[in-house]
Amino acid sequence: MTESVPRFSRQPIRSFVLRQGRMSDAQKRYVDELLPRFGIFYENVLIDYAAVFGRRVPVVLEIGCGMGDTTAQIAAARPDTDFIGIEVHSPGVGNLCKLIEAQGLSNLRVMQHDATEVVRDMIAPDSLAGVHVFFPDPWPKKRHHKRRILQPAFVTEVARRLSPGGYLHCATDWQEYAINMLEVLSAEPLLENISPDYAPRPEYRPLTKFEARGLRLGHGVWDLIFRRRA
Repeated sequence: MTESVPRFSRQPIRSFVLRQGRMSDAQKRYVDELLPRFGIFYENVLIDYAAVFGRRVPVVLEIGCGMGDTTAQIAAARPDTDFIGIEVHSPGVGNLCKLIEAQGLSNLRVMQHDATEVVRDMIAPDSLAGVHVFFPDPWPKKRHHKRRILQPAFVTEVARRLSPGGYLHCATDWQEYAINMLEVLSAEPLLENISPDYAPRPEYRPLTKFEARGLRLGHGVWDLIFRRRA
């Protein structure tokens, strides 16, 4: 089978650390058996969306799917859009593959690779209808802020991959990171905020159990939705 363990080029700073925790037998089986069916493997070639999905419809990229539950819910609710989810950690990749098979989601594919390399090497300019970045690692310690995925240079790369009118939707439950996100996104000339600052959570982003519990405890959640300028 094609190698399912991500191989990354050398970069001095990454937005993630690969955890070496033990995978369950079921999670390993999902990766071994289902990723070859539902995965897109990294190579320095632009993705042909029509070849992958067998049709030409809007495509949305999700960066950091976690265990994939939200990704699968959104794909199931939007059958007229195709989705590519990126996640580096094998348990989440395996679980998302399981959800794709269980729910028959023909409009969802998975990539197990560094999102910065995927965007740089495999996503054509002006080709995405949207990008989701939900609850990325906030790297709360100041000395780790350089590891946050939403750095100005990467936001520029993402903005260039959006088609005119395409959207970038980010969400976080760390207020300091929300402030930083707003500053970085607002400084990108290709993007414009659809709200004065933060946006109400749109219906298409499901409320997770963890998020709902946090809201009951008085914790905040901040959504930011920017659009690519025409």
